[in-house]
Amino acid sequence: MNTKTHCEKSDANLKSDVLSELNYEPSVRTTDIGVLVKDGTVTLNGYATSFGEKWDAVRATQRVAGVVAIADDIEVKLPYSNCRTDGDIAMAAAHHIEWSPSVPAGTVRVTVRDGWITLEGEVEWRYQKNAAANAVQYSVGVKGVSNLIFIKPTLTPKDVETAITSAFERSAQLDAKEIHVEISGNKVNLRGKVRNFAEMEEAERAAWAAPGVLAVDNGLTVKW
Repeated sequence: MNTKTHCEKSDANLKSDVLSELNYEPSVRTTDIGVLVKDGTVTLNGYATSFGEKWDAVRATQRVAGVVAIADDIEVKLPYSNCRTDGDIAMAAAHHIEWSPSVPAGTVRVTVRDGWITLEGEVEWRYQKNAAANAVQYSVGVKGVSNLIFIKPTLTPKDVETAITSAFERSAQLDAKEIHVEISGNKVNLRGKVRNFAEMEEAERAAWAAPGVLAVDNGLTVKW
């Protein structure tokens, strides 16, 4: 017997929607990417010609209503024309970070091995950490990015909780009454329910936006 309610998508319908969204994303070549769906969890497999394309495929999938989790099994296979030495990639990455207005000068170190970039250092805000990764992930020759940049705590736990709760209440994308914020040191625990994967991601983004947050445990569940 089919136990799904009229509000839930079948796995077949969800797969169709994900494929349509991937086709709609101009930076993704869907001929090389496969989609599997089980109980709302989407697995992406196949190949991408750059780390940027792989990232865009995941982001496109996150936009689809009904997606509760994503397994990213896409492998980056660089075409010969995009192959670069680790030295060239490191030099380009360092320049991109230096040119980013969101990354404080001298705060981020770049290491490259086999095309994989590792970012280290210390910043005050989550958006600065993200900006460093965004500055390098579309560089030619990059196969992946590990963002190990540390965020310095600047506020008390109570200040962090107040800042996050206020951000939830201001957001037009979130139902703040359904989301509970718990602070443990500089770690944020999110509990409650959201309507879709995009709302879950927005809640986590808002939590990370508070200064001094070192970790976010996103325990929100999707009730689409």
